[in-house]
Order: sequence, then structure tokens, then C-alpha cells
Amino acid sequence: MSLPSSPTFADVQEAAARLRGRVHRTPVLRSSTFDRLCGGEFWFKCENFQRAGAFKARGAFNAVFSLPDEAARAGIVTHSSGNHGAAVALAARERGVRADIVIPEGTVAIKRAAIERYGATIHVCEPTLAAREARASALLQERGGTLVHPFDDVRVIAGQGTAALELMEEVGRLDAVLAPVSGGGLLSGTALAAAGMGTGIAVFGAEPAAADDAARSFRAGHLIDQGNGFTIADGLRATLSERTFALIQRHVTGIATVSEAEIVSAMRLAWDVLKLVIEPSCAVPLAVLLSGREPRLQGRRVGIIISGGNVDLDRLSWLPAG
Repeated sequence: MSLPSSPTFADVQEAAARLRGRVHRTPVLRSSTFDRLCGGEFWFKCENFQRAGAFKARGAFNAVFSLPDEAARAGIVTHSSGNHGAAVALAARERGVRADIVIPEGTVAIKRAAIERYGATIHVCEPTLAAREARASALLQERGGTLVHPFDDVRVIAGQGTAALELMEEVGRLDAVLAPVSGGGLLSGTALAAAGMGTGIAVFGAEPAAADDAARSFRAGHLIDQGNGFTIADGLRATLSERTFALIQRHVTGIATVSEAEIVSAMRLAWDVLKLVIEPSCAVPLAVLLSGREPRLQGRRVGIIISGGNVDLDRLSWLPAG
């Protein structure tokens, strides 16, 4: 099944229609305390309450349910650090088709358990993107099926953009939207939705400084491979693709980075003040706001995509290792 090289705003709108009744329209929360701490007005789009616990359900369900019956019956293959794999497993179960999910060694336990619970077959590989891609490619050769890439897929990008679309429809005028960035599916989909709404909303990305390929690529104007930078934000260790980078270059205003300590602090604050259970990857945009690292967001009306809440409660980031 051939795909266009880049999604459009119409693809986001079609995804929104396809996803209706299949994924949750997640709540948007406010916090006067957070407004005071960060100096602005902030709206939190809570994808931690999404099916499978993360925004990834949007892209996965859009991709799986847009397949023709014959292609779907041949099965789904993907690779994932966890959340995308769980989302694909759930979508495949609801479509009634086989799913093979490649995950790296050390995947967060709650994410692996969700993939197993949704009935997919897990294949474990070395903890590198190259190893994940190689094992997924081998599975496609061995078993057939359709690859639903975690971010480099038009259908996935369009599905991820529906979170921002819902946010803007509900809140009304915003000056900016802030989202985490890894492979770029969420950020490019968010930017596509904002641009399509035609309201002049600026879009910013947030990334760990320890895995900052997107920020460095954005500044350089060409893709820079981070390699395998380690960060506690396990969902943000991938690198941009040509497709997501092109959309980010076209529609994103800036990408800010934060330290590991700032990520942990923001995650803890979200639990304490917002009363939201969020994972480290999800805390990165909050850390950008709390640190003041992006001054163009201060004093503005800003929407934040709270990307997921799948946390290993036995290994909280602020507790001593042991």
C-alpha cells in the first residue's frame, strides 16, 4: 500500500473522524498554581488518560483501521520503546488481526505488560533503534504483514495530530502549543494541526538535553543523528526521520532542551501539584516551562500535550536506585 510522502491537514481531519468512538477524547485541565509558577496561562491536554495510557493510541488506531481488510489480515509489525507497541497491540486486537511487536531490552515493565495483555507477540532485541528496525524488517520478511512505524508513517503522524486538534477546538485561541519530541510523530502532527487551523499558533518542541538530536538538527537545518543518547525519558530516545523533520522545519518555531534533573523535578511537581501520574517523557515540556528555557512562551496562552502516564511505580525517578 503506497503512502504519500507527507501528510496534510485533511489527513488529520480524516483521522479525527476515523478515531471517533475508538479512542478517548481526553480532558483538558487547568492549574492556577502552575500558571503562577510559570507566568502564563496553560491548558494541559491529558493523553495520560488515553487508551493504552498515551497519545500513541491515536496514531496506532488510525494506521491499523485505515488498512484494507486484506492487508490487515496479513498482520501488523512494529518496533517500539513501549507505548507505541502497546497501542498497536490494542488496535490490532480490536481489528482482530495478528501483531508482532519488537521491543528493546530494558523496556519499562508496565509497557511490556500492556503489550502482552493486549495479546501481541513480543520480540526482544538490543536497546538500539538500529536493532529494533532490523528485527522488524526480518519479521516482515518471515511472516509478512504491514509495518506501522512508530513515527515515520503518514497515518501515524495524522493520528497524533488529532490531540492538538481537539485541544484547539475545545480551548479556543491559543498563542502556542508545546509537545515533546523524539522521532517527531507527535510534534509534526501537532504542528500540522496548528497550521491547518490557520490561527497563527506557534508550535514548540521539548527534548532532553541528553538526547537532543531534534534540537541540534533544527538549529543546523539538516538531520543530525544523536546515536543512542541515554535519558530517563525512555520514550524520547528515537531520532527524527526525513519526513518528520521536513514537517518540523516547515511548521515549528523552536525546540528547547532540559536536563535530567529538570525532568525529574517537573515529573514530581506534576504529581504533587497537578495530581497527574505522568511518565518522564511527558514531563519534558513541563520542565521547559518551569525552567524558563523558552522565553517566547512566558506570559502567553499555551497548550501542552501531556503525552503519557505509563510509569513503573517500583522505579520512580526521584527514589534512590536499589
